[in-house]
Amino acid sequence: MPTVGVKRDLLFKALGKSYTDDEFQKLCFEYGLELDEVTTEKQMITKEQGEVEAAKDASEEVIYRIDIPANRYDLLCLEGLVLGLQVFLGKISFPQFTKVAPVEGTAQRMVVTDATKQIRPFAVAAVLRNVNFTKDSYNSFIDLQDKLHQNICRKRALVAIGTHDLDTLKGPFTFDAKAPKDIKFVPLNQEKAMTGEELMEFYSTHAQLKSYLPIIRDSPVYPIIYDSNGIVLSLPPIINGDHSKIKLNTKNVFIECTATDLTKAKIVLDTLVCMFSTHCAKPFTVEGVDVINPNGEAVQYPELAFRKETVSVDKANALIGIKESPESMAKMLNRLLPTTQSVANKDQLEVLIPPTRHDMLHACDIYEDVAIAYGYNRIPKTLPGTMHIARQYPLNKLTEQLREQIAQAGFTEGLTFTLCSRDDIATKLNRKIEELPAVHIANPKTLEFQVVRTSLIPGLLKTLAANRKMPLPLKLFEVSDVVLADAESEVGARNQRRVCAVNCNKTAGFEVVHGLLDRVMQLLEVPWDKQNGYYLKAVDDPAYFPGRCASIVHKGMDIGRIGVLHPTVLHAFEITTPCSVVEFDIELFV
Repeated sequence: MPTVGVKRDLLFKALGKSYTDDEFQKLCFEYGLELDEVTTEKQMITKEQGEVEAAKDASEEVIYRIDIPANRYDLLCLEGLVLGLQVFLGKISFPQFTKVAPVEGTAQRMVVTDATKQIRPFAVAAVLRNVNFTKDSYNSFIDLQDKLHQNICRKRALVAIGTHDLDTLKGPFTFDAKAPKDIKFVPLNQEKAMTGEELMEFYSTHAQLKSYLPIIRDSPVYPIIYDSNGIVLSLPPIINGDHSKIKLNTKNVFIECTATDLTKAKIVLDTLVCMFSTHCAKPFTVEGVDVINPNGEAVQYPELAFRKETVSVDKANALIGIKESPESMAKMLNRLLPTTQSVANKDQLEVLIPPTRHDMLHACDIYEDVAIAYGYNRIPKTLPGTMHIARQYPLNKLTEQLREQIAQAGFTEGLTFTLCSRDDIATKLNRKIEELPAVHIANPKTLEFQVVRTSLIPGLLKTLAANRKMPLPLKLFEVSDVVLADAESEVGARNQRRVCAVNCNKTAGFEVVHGLLDRVMQLLEVPWDKQNGYYLKAVDDPAYFPGRCASIVHKGMDIGRIGVLHPTVLHAFEITTPCSVVEFDIELFV
C-alpha cells in the first residue's frame, strides 16, 4: 500500500478548512483511507538516517503520511486527494474532464516508427496548456510521476513517463529506436552530451537510475524521442533530456508515456492530466496529441473516457446489509461517483465512471463505494442467515495430530522455506532438474529461491548442516506441503502434504526412521499388508545409498521413499555423518 506525504497546512488550505489530527483521521477513515503518521521532514530524516545532525536544516512543517489503496492512482498526490475529499464532503460536484481544441489550430503529433517494436512499441501523449506551477505543485507533479513509476508502471518496466517544456520544442515529435552509438544528447541536469553507451556507463553507479538500466541495456536498439529539429526529449525509461526540462516558470507541458503495455500507458496518462489540469488557466481541460502508429493509423490521446455502468439498488442493499431507497443511495454515491437514477428502471442507478477511476472494473467496485458513502460504522451488525458448526480442515487436523505424535517419538520439528534453489532439489540429490515436476520462479531475486520445493529433504538437510555442532543424534522432521507441476490441475500445479524425517548419527540408523514409519502407519490404522495396507519394496534412487533404499507402497501405489542417503548427497549439503530419511505423502490417509 503506497504512502503519500502531504503538508498539513497546504492540505487544509486547499480543503478550505482546518482539522485536528483526530478529526482528519476520522475523515480519512470515512473515505476509505488511513492516516498513518503525523510527522515532519526533520523527524523523517532523523528516523531514516539515525542522525540528528543530518536533519538540522530540514523543515519542521507538519506532514501527514496517508496510506492509499494500491489501485487508487488518482489519490497519489495532493491534487487528487483534495479533489476526492472535496467531492466526498459535498463542497464541489465531480468535474468534467474535457479535451479542448489545440491552441495552434492543429494538434501536436507524435510519429511512432516501426523500429520501436523491437524494444518498446507503444506511446501516448498529451499537452497541458497555461499551467501555473508553484514550488509545491511542481514538487507534487514530480512526486506523482515517481509514485506512478513505482506502482502501476512496475518500476518503469511497463510504462515510462516523460514531461517536457513544450515551448522549448517544436513538433511533430518522433518516437524511434536506434543503436546506442547513434544516440547522443545532454541528459537531465548534466552539461556534457553522451551517447547511449556512455549513458549506460555513466548511470551504472547512480543511486536511483541504475536499477532501470537492465530494462534496455542489452537491447541492440534503445528507444528515443526527438522533435522536428532533432532535439532529444528523452531516452525512456532511463532519463529525459536537459534541453526540455520542466521549470517553475513552465507554462505548456508536453507529456509522453512510452510503454510495453498500452492499457497501462493510457491509465498513467489519464491520471497525470486529470490531476494537474487543475492548475491550468482553464481547469480540467487538456489538449490532445495525435499519435501516428507504424501502420499509419492516427489515434488521439488522452482518451479521457467516461463510461456508464448500471447497478441494482436491491443488490447493493442485499450485499452491504442496508435498506436504502434508490433516491437516498444515488445521493450518497454522488459523494464518490457521478450517479443518477435510471430513467428506464427507477430501482437501478446509472453511475458515470470518470477517467480518474480506473480501479472501477466491476459492479462490485461500485457496491464498495456505496458502502464507503454509507459509512462502514453505520452498517448494522446482524447474525448470519444460516447456522453452521465450524470444523477444522481434515488434512490440517491430521497434520497437527501427526506433528504431536512424531515429536513424542523423539524427533524435533523444523519449519523450512518453501522456496529453494534448483541445485537443492536436483544436483545435490543426484537428480536432473529437467526430470522433476518443479514449479520455477520466473524472476528469482536470489539463487536460494529459484523453485518451489518438490521434496522436504533439502530443507531438513540444510537445517542439519546449520546445527552440525550439536550433539548427536540429530532427529528432525517436518510435515508440510511440496508443490508439483501438474498439467491436469486448473492452475498447472498442485500441493501435496508430506511427512519427512531425518536421523543423523554416527551410524545411519535405518531402523530409527523405519520405526517411525511403522508408528505413523499404526496411528493411521494402516496394516502391514500388500493388499490392503503398506509394505516396502526395494528400489534404486540416486539420492540414496545403493541397496539401502525402498519405496513405500500403499495399496499398490508408491507414496514415498525410505533409506540411507548417498554420501555424495551428504557431501553436497556439507554433512559429515551418515543420515537415514523417510518421506511420504499423507493426503491419501485423510
